[in-house]
Amino acid sequence: MRMPMLCCALLLLVATSAHAMTADELVAKNLAARGGLDKVHAITTLKLEGRLRIGGQFELAFSSYQKAPDSTRIEATIQGMTQIQAWNGKDAWQISPFQGRRDTERMSDDDAKGLSDDASIGGPLVDWKAKGSTLAYLGTEDIDGTQAHKLKVTLKNGDIEYVYLDPDYFLTIRTVSQMTVRGTLVKSVTDYGDYERINGVYFPFSSTTSDGGGDGGDQQLTVLKASANVPMADSLFAFPASATKGAK
Repeated sequence: MRMPMLCCALLLLVATSAHAMTADELVAKNLAARGGLDKVHAITTLKLEGRLRIGGQFELAFSSYQKAPDSTRIEATIQGMTQIQAWNGKDAWQISPFQGRRDTERMSDDDAKGLSDDASIGGPLVDWKAKGSTLAYLGTEDIDGTQAHKLKVTLKNGDIEYVYLDPDYFLTIRTVSQMTVRGTLVKSVTDYGDYERINGVYFPFSSTTSDGGGDGGDQQLTVLKASANVPMADSLFAFPASATKGAK
């Protein structure tokens, strides 16, 4: 009786291995769930508007602009003051009135990492190979009771993004970002939800970002309005020609 039982066990193991997910298969499922790669590529600009709550105390009006392949601009406004951070694929700059700095300043390469890493409209899984990233599947991990598929994306600049996909719908439910800024490892955790379609592609309309330290400084973003393929001039992202303050 032992031999047939052993054979059955081996057949079950082979069948399980044959259907084990690969990194490429998971990316393909994620892209299909979002609407398909062609539809993602068809979105050349993306504008999001909503509200940003910081630490459960402050609420700011929020706008973000993205233009393919890798330009981005983020604006946050409260009490008539607007903070701006922008990246045009080469240079980054900011206006930081909340820190008492109202002049335009160039951002260092390290300070610009968050902007450049998040600049792609499609996210880190879209065209990962063409971007110079590497990809690995690390199995599943419990995310608030869900055994999510865990992908490790190592970006061209060395930063790391762990992307967690829902096992049923294959949409991203969490990312964990790790980057080195001025010699210090900086980590952030973002949870995603409330997916809505924009031009046939699903994007999360709610997200919560923290440093994973539980210090109560979470940033909760809610998108209230979204539009794709609206005109955006390159000057929206470029360092203003009239500004001279600050240097890399």
